[in-house]
Amino acid sequence: MATATKRSGGTTSAGRRPGPARDHGAWFLVLPALIPILVLSIGPLLYGIALAFTDSQSGRTRPTQWVGTLNFQDLLHDTLFWDSFRIGLLWAVGVTVPQFLLALGLALLLNERLRFRWLARALAIIPWAMPEVVVGIMWRLVYNPDAGILNETIRDLGLGDGRDWLTGLATALPAVILVGIWAGMPQTTVALLAGLQNTPHELHEAAALDGAGAWRRFRTVTWPALRPVALAITALNFIWNFNSFALVYVLTNGGPGGRTRLPMLFAYEEAFRYGQFGYAAAMGCVMVAVISVLLALYLVGRLKGDQDR
Repeated sequence: MATATKRSGGTTSAGRRPGPARDHGAWFLVLPALIPILVLSIGPLLYGIALAFTDSQSGRTRPTQWVGTLNFQDLLHDTLFWDSFRIGLLWAVGVTVPQFLLALGLALLLNERLRFRWLARALAIIPWAMPEVVVGIMWRLVYNPDAGILNETIRDLGLGDGRDWLTGLATALPAVILVGIWAGMPQTTVALLAGLQNTPHELHEAAALDGAGAWRRFRTVTWPALRPVALAITALNFIWNFNSFALVYVLTNGGPGGRTRLPMLFAYEEAFRYGQFGYAAAMGCVMVAVISVLLALYLVGRLKGDQDR
């Protein structure tokens, strides 16, 4: 046909290559989404990194001076910070791993053809819709040593008089971890359920016809299809949990005796209780660097494992 368009050599229908004007138009469309990221994310991050190399403190009468790596040198010998870092890792792992396992079981259940499945799915995401502050206040009432439902149930069952879960040195961190699992499980469930629903049903039927049981179908059909989603949501959950602040702040404020003082809480106290902005910024830089390295090693290991299979 005379009107046939040219497609070779990357030309357009009119025989012209995309020019600078079209590139400028694409950037113009991207700017509304790019500007908030630069202003609200990239800008504060760069400012925080620069602040970490100063002795910035609260109050305007004292001038801020450049101190180089002095804040980072002090962090190396700050045992309280590294204790909080250890607690943060325990918290992140203690929440992320059970959260994933429980969410996987719930997603598998909600993927079955059950009666009132729609209602079960709606109820499963209720904790996700609640703000962390509200979740923290609610669970403080649950853990209340005098009138909390947990201690009341223990007394009714004759198992003892209960205890003060959030102020006990041995029970504070496990109690907070339990709340973190409950609060974050819905988003993991939703992500895994979406991955399950994208798995072709014909593969399950073919495996069942071959005589594969439920566990074998999960191992050979469900899990390979679900692995990319599981890897992504686990990595994101680990980041979110390690950077948690509001939930633990409302529940324990880092107590008792610093047993639940996560790194973000420690940095918050240094910045807004003691006014050491530069030192707190250095803590933030260390947390970002260490968690990035750990996640990079985790992702590389998983990708190598997938390739070996």
